[in-house]
Amino acid sequence: MPYSAEISRSIPSCFLFLIDQSASMGDPFGVGEERKKKADGVADAINRLLQNLVIKCAKAEGVRDYYHVGVIGYGREVKPAFSGPLAGKDLVPISQVAEMPARIEERTKKVDDGAGGLVDQTVKFPVWFDPVADGGTPMSRALTRAHSIIKRWLEDHPSCFPPIVINISDGEATDGNPSNPASNLKALASSDGNVLLFNLHLSSQNAKPIEFPDHEEGLPDKHARLLYSMSSTLPEYMRVIAQQEGYLVGENARGFVFNAGIVSVIQFLDIGTRPGNLR
Repeated sequence: MPYSAEISRSIPSCFLFLIDQSASMGDPFGVGEERKKKADGVADAINRLLQNLVIKCAKAEGVRDYYHVGVIGYGREVKPAFSGPLAGKDLVPISQVAEMPARIEERTKKVDDGAGGLVDQTVKFPVWFDPVADGGTPMSRALTRAHSIIKRWLEDHPSCFPPIVINISDGEATDGNPSNPASNLKALASSDGNVLLFNLHLSSQNAKPIEFPDHEEGLPDKHARLLYSMSSTLPEYMRVIAQQEGYLVGENARGFVFNAGIVSVIQFLDIGTRPGNLR
């Protein structure tokens, strides 16, 4: 069975996030109180995800390096996008993520007051990744950079649970057709299966969100159809997770979401970064 390798400190897996940082990521998305700039919403979602991965890997003796994690931004440049002490690094062990946030912010969130109402509660919010919205959308170069990073990783970890690459973008590539770089990336494999590439499309269209489709019908434009075609089919265990979260997913469902809001971004990242078999 592919995508069933155990993930351990001796044989870790990795996640690589490709984040569109083009000027249009300064546009708003979401609704109501959740409405914010795309770049801000994605940054919050990535930071929350990194915090959750740290918690998932935390044991009594410390944070175990089940995963290595990287964030590549692409806008005016294509480069590693960690802030603070991890700046310039493309893949780092999750224990280093735990130890070296850029800063700790205080945020407020609504919590149950025990009497049917909500009150504000102050929480600590570690930040590793800051929002950027500047330049074009060099997605093809970002996917090529991902290929180089993941290829090196697989040379050192040939039997690992396959790496997962998640691309988050709101626009069309400005540096040529990204199909070939995407295909080259997905052709890389460990002994447990091919690299998984998932795409999250933050469209500015006033269109119904489409989550984990198994066909391109209903996607409103060629760019959405292109990102769908670039996306890997969900492994069986991820289809089960998606079904448990209330999504209707077919056997050929792909790791693709069109016109995501902030909640969909968070749920998509959670489903896409929840491989089992931690040991």
